[in-house]
Amino acid sequence: MEPKKFNVIFSPSAQRDIEKLETETALQLAKDTKAYLETSPFPVGKTRIKKLTAFSPPLYRLRSGDYRAYYRMVAHDVLILAITHKKDSEKVLKKI
Repeated sequence: MEPKKFNVIFSPSAQRDIEKLETETALQLAKDTKAYLETSPFPVGKTRIKKLTAFSPPLYRLRSGDYRAYYRMVAHDVLILAITHKKDSEKVLKKI
């Protein structure tokens, strides 16, 4: 049986975030979002995906190198809200 596919949608602000990145970084991030979020956007075991506490509705984080993609589940869609360098994560999380 083939794993269920989720639609990965980049919000306009996440699209702007990814456009600011270097090509290589953006490609890696795109590859990771496809590899992880299309098939299993929930954390299982020791993974690059983490469910963040104190957010309602739930907020998740995907780790890709030095960058983080923050997303929420909306029905069967993965909505990427923001992409940021790990050192800027706190600032971004305050806005989400």
